[in-house]
Amino acid sequence: MGLSWIELRSMWNKNIVDLDSTEVAEARRILEKYRLRVTDIASPLFKVDWIGTAPSKDAPQPGNRKADKGAFHNDFAFEQQDELLERCIELTKAFHTDRIRCFDFLRLDNQAPYREAINEKLRKAAVLCEKSNKILLLENEESCNTRTSEESAAVLKAIPNKNFMLNWDPANAASVGDKPFPQGYDLLPKDRIGHCHCKDVVRKPDGKYAWAPVGVGIIDWVGQFRALKRDGFNYAVSLETHWHGGGTPEASSLKSMQDIRTALDKARIAC
Repeated sequence: MGLSWIELRSMWNKNIVDLDSTEVAEARRILEKYRLRVTDIASPLFKVDWIGTAPSKDAPQPGNRKADKGAFHNDFAFEQQDELLERCIELTKAFHTDRIRCFDFLRLDNQAPYREAINEKLRKAAVLCEKSNKILLLENEESCNTRTSEESAAVLKAIPNKNFMLNWDPANAASVGDKPFPQGYDLLPKDRIGHCHCKDVVRKPDGKYAWAPVGVGIIDWVGQFRALKRDGFNYAVSLETHWHGGGTPEASSLKSMQDIRTALDKARIAC
């Protein structure tokens, strides 16, 4: 694919935070062999139920490393999240990156009574990251408390720490009925976008959504790329490989990356 950067989430059927020292060394060897730099540690940090609340339907069962794409081998309990954050900071050093992806806990039917405490948890995590010169990236995720552009803007306003940034995912927002571009994007503080996930989404006849390659779905990626360039975005965009319609994982990724390059060409952005 001619890439020089890669986002690390899982390897060898393991979540990245579960890699042992031998596996970390092997991963680093592969990266060095192919001259790949790491955009961020795409961790499962804070993708758990908020303490004292009813279990979410999206929660992985304790002790069960589920193989589904949502859990991606994440069975860390709420009480383990501080330890998990420390592990993520270790991994940023091992893989020479300054960014950690996180979430803001699995979606609550009513998050209002807990929102201030959730924000404080995120704020403390950002402060801890800052001590190591790391950036905490909150992803807007359809199964979590921040999923739309409006919710993303609200959290960024509530947590002004400059090293607390957004992992902007327009397709995640669109999958819950949001209009991420241009309406949603216009709500976001442009200097707080620290990473961007690229995939697309289509709406099926039954009203539900399904993942799609970039340019096939409802996201105006050409316009989004142009806007990011216009607004001074100079971080990474990563293909998130949720679409599996290419026959094999490799074929699906090749198709998706080709479509991203086509959108970038139309936006007149060199890559």
